[in-house]
Amino acid sequence: MSESITSEIFAALNILVLERLDVGKFKFTGSYPKWIRRFCRKKLEPEMEILIPEEEFPFVENFLVDAEEYWQDNHEKPLKSGIWSDLDISGKEFHFEASALLIDGKKILLIEMMSDSYIEKQNLIQQARENKLNYQNVIREKQKKEVLIHCIIHDVAGQLSGINCCLALLELENLTEKGKQRLEIGRKQTIQQEILIRQILNAFSTEVESLESFTNGIDEPPDVLASARNVVELLTPTFLLNKMHLQLSKDIDTSANWQIVADKSRLDRIFANLVENAFRHSPQNSTVTILLEQQDDFIIVSVEDEGSGVPEEIADSLFQKFTQGNNSSGKSGLGLYFCKITVERWGGEIGFTPRKGGGSRFWFRLLKANR
Repeated sequence: MSESITSEIFAALNILVLERLDVGKFKFTGSYPKWIRRFCRKKLEPEMEILIPEEEFPFVENFLVDAEEYWQDNHEKPLKSGIWSDLDISGKEFHFEASALLIDGKKILLIEMMSDSYIEKQNLIQQARENKLNYQNVIREKQKKEVLIHCIIHDVAGQLSGINCCLALLELENLTEKGKQRLEIGRKQTIQQEILIRQILNAFSTEVESLESFTNGIDEPPDVLASARNVVELLTPTFLLNKMHLQLSKDIDTSANWQIVADKSRLDRIFANLVENAFRHSPQNSTVTILLEQQDDFIIVSVEDEGSGVPEEIADSLFQKFTQGNNSSGKSGLGLYFCKITVERWGGEIGFTPRKGGGSRFWFRLLKANR
């Protein structure tokens, strides 16, 4: 291949070829790439001599210190500068890489303008590094929250053991029939709390996978009316003790088929979360009402309270993990999050709307079971 063709190839590849004549003194070799006109203020001529960095290309000043040592030691492999940037005459930024070589005893300096694709690749690499750092920060924050949840659950489990002991002692007392009924309700509540504790511990030991990953293989679709009645029975003593009232809406058609596509244990937990949420945000002498509605192929469940409503600053994040309202004592902010991911996994919807007359209405919609 002739020397002229070789020089044309270098020029086409946006590579400027310079031969070192003396310290800081170079001359053009062969053709030069078009971009050089954007940086060289002199009129360009073949084999023109230039001074670096006194006159042109100040961006290679530091590299030339290493290049001089490289040429003196007669190294075989090229010496590269790494990516540099410089502004052209108009002030536009471009990226370059310089290389020092020894060819047939000649000291050669190559200056290459990097292509857009190469620069884009470098930017992607940098973005990947930043994303990795962000991901590591997210993981660390997540681990902190998991430790917090484990601590909360540990404390709750200890208190629950004490409650179970008290209930066991109460069985030995001479209770009235009403008292025995209340005792049985208390025992049911502690059993449900123990199940909840195990589920949460399993969730955080597998990065919430047990909450977010489950199948819809449902052998017996649950009856949403039965679940609503069950939560009213279990939580009525708590409401009465706090001078509040929990009820089912009086206009529910008890003769209708209320079976839905869901899992009974998780459905019961959704009911408990929504009703307990309404309880925490309701004043004394108020009522929390559970409503059921048939709508085409769906059943809509609503829990309405007469509280102060949801603050605007958390309305958009109600169903996210660790979101809490002002009255969040003893709670970890997972209840509504669990409701959301469970209902959506069943193909349903869940949401919140302000209640007419004040208070809040939390609702979810699920498909009717095909029977």
